[in-house]
Amino acid sequence: MSKKQVATKQAPGAIGPYSQAVIAGHWVYTSGQLGLDPATGELAEGVEAQARQSLNNLKAILEEAGASLDQVVKTTVFLKDMNDFAAVNAVYSSFFSEPYPARSAVEVARLPKDGLVEIEAVARAK
Repeated sequence: MSKKQVATKQAPGAIGPYSQAVIAGHWVYTSGQLGLDPATGELAEGVEAQARQSLNNLKAILEEAGASLDQVVKTTVFLKDMNDFAAVNAVYSSFFSEPYPARSAVEVARLPKDGLVEIEAVARAK
């Protein structure tokens, strides 16, 4: 099986030895996206803004891969504080529609750049 790297300037560049996403067969696997503004490299202010920016970054990466949020079948949401679940969920629900992707949400001790939320996705390529 071959794989193809996905890269776009519309989302933050990789800050390590990884790709923004990889296409393998008919699937797009994104790396986790923090709420970083791709223009400034700075985290958005607050968990809701970080969640929104994270999802906008995912959207840009998926579009570069020839997919969209509508093709997402699975997401994983990493939260610095599970008490932020409802706030992140409200933002998340504005990006997806039924049938919603399968999802896991976990609280983690720490995220890169001390982010509050990071989201990754698996989508079917068009």
